Amino acid sequence: MSAPRPPPSPPLPAPPAGELPGGLAGGLAGFLEALRVEAGLSRNTLLAYRSDLESFLGWAARREGLADWAEITAETVVDHLTHCRRRGLAEASVARRLSALRMCLRHLVAEGLLSRDPAARIATPVLARLLPTTLGVEEVERLLAAPGTEGWRAERDTALLEVLYACGARIGEAVALRTGDLEPSLRVLTLHGKGKKTRIVPLGARAREAIDRWRAGGRLLLPGARRQPELFLTKSGRPLDRSTAWRRVKAAAQRAGLAGRISPHTLRHSFATHLLEGGADLRSVQEMLGHASIRTTEIYTHLDAEHVRSIHRLYHPRG
Repeated sequence: MSAPRPPPSPPLPAPPAGELPGGLAGGLAGFLEALRVEAGLSRNTLLAYRSDLESFLGWAARREGLADWAEITAETVVDHLTHCRRRGLAEASVARRLSALRMCLRHLVAEGLLSRDPAARIATPVLARLLPTTLGVEEVERLLAAPGTEGWRAERDTALLEVLYACGARIGEAVALRTGDLEPSLRVLTLHGKGKKTRIVPLGARAREAIDRWRAGGRLLLPGARRQPELFLTKSGRPLDRSTAWRRVKAAAQRAGLAGRISPHTLRHSFATHLLEGGADLRSVQEMLGHASIRTTEIYTHLDAEHVRSIHRLYHPRG
């Protein structure tokens, strides 16, 4: 039996009037609506697609007087990618913009609004596969201890950090947690990932203890906490948002002396790397991370291989 289709994200707010010619704006709106309803993409993903496409269309309208999708040529697309590089955009951002444009153009061709896809023969930029930054176990311990133990904010921040490391959660998944997503008897947590997909991950003892302290202690001191389903709240009793959550992570990193080492995915990367170093198989790590493809998870095998090489150099007589 196939899984039920996730409900679509709420419609995006309309862009400011007059920013794009009517034909361009209409085609873009139709593409984004198709992604929202048919693909079930998250609001953040839809906003990223819209931003990339509006940047391209706005540039082409100003530079070449573009007023309709049929006027786009391969040269227009290549010139825009060159413009992006000259502005200093990373190659990954250039590739993402080309991918968004290709998807939109293919949609317009499928809908009969374009006769051909002008970007079909443009080569995708070759990206270097950078290894993610990770923390050592001792560094993670310092980070998790950084919020301290006194006060509701310390309890909340400790629980948040524990969830990020214990479950490999993305920051958006962590702040979206609800109190009902915890199953204490089974010692698992339900995470709501990209595209409304859910996955169940184990929850270690220390993370469970931190969450229990927060739920039974500081969380109850916040206004309206008993009515809020979200697990992590602000001082005013409202759900914690992504940007505030990352400011709290950055603050903890600074107190732990790790300010230059923390990025939005550092604890997630550390979670995966430490599992592999401890002997976990790649498929299990893929499931816990919520990666659709094992190839995405394979980047951590390079980190694990380096760990094995360091052990060999340290202990082998001919290392």
